[in-house]
Amino acid sequence: MTGDGGQEGLFSGGDAYERFMGRWSREIAPLLVTFAGVRDGDAVLDVGSGTGALTMAVAATAPSSRIVGIDPAAPYVDVARTRFPGDRVRFEVGDAQQLPFADGRFDRTLSLLVLNFIPDRSKALDEMIRVTRAGGTVASAVWDYTEGMEMLRVFWDEAVSLNPTADARDERHMLLSRKGGLGSLWREHRLRAVSEEALTIHTRFSSFDDYWLPFVDKQGPAGDYVRRLAATEREELRARLRKRLLGDGPDRPILLNARAWAVRGSVP
Repeated sequence: MTGDGGQEGLFSGGDAYERFMGRWSREIAPLLVTFAGVRDGDAVLDVGSGTGALTMAVAATAPSSRIVGIDPAAPYVDVARTRFPGDRVRFEVGDAQQLPFADGRFDRTLSLLVLNFIPDRSKALDEMIRVTRAGGTVASAVWDYTEGMEMLRVFWDEAVSLNPTADARDERHMLLSRKGGLGSLWREHRLRAVSEEALTIHTRFSSFDDYWLPFVDKQGPAGDYVRRLAATEREELRARLRKRLLGDGPDRPILLNARAWAVRGSVP
């Protein structure tokens, strides 16, 4: 996931994003591709393509399809381009709120873990619909920040417990992170045959540091929150998270669940 418009400062480095969220994007991407009904030969647009997780899943499912990925963050686009050296897949720097493509160009337009971070998500969805042919599919998925994305839910629970003002930054307040949020948006834009589904994976961390250090890389709202903490506050949060995840025992692998809400609809 990256996002668009105003979040380049939250998700700014390709390698850091990979350590923080890219590895989980790669695991959930094939579930969205299946849910969206991508078929070989489809022309597919990946909106908020980031480092290429969703595009990679589309390419594996539809090996003869033409795929375009677009993202506002040039560092992410640079990483994605190194993964797809051929001409069947193309990545561009651009804004989801003003897609540089002709009307009806794509059979399926997808976005993975991005809509919550676009300043005008309604305008972005209008654009996704515009560039998709009549009868084509527009599909998206976002993390369930309220309870289903345990990696972040644990983080924010402990951050707010330490400092109640952190609640204002908690991603659970994002409008599309709840069940039914995406579906309502799709219906408001008059997409047809709207369907919603929960997509769930497991996030496996080899150690506590494997969980904690990506937050220190300053990625996403949680990483931005850690960046603003004083050193003593950061250490106190780290200690609380370690106790929450490991108790008083030794370091070990950590397994958490991650759920996303997915939606698809047909263009009239």
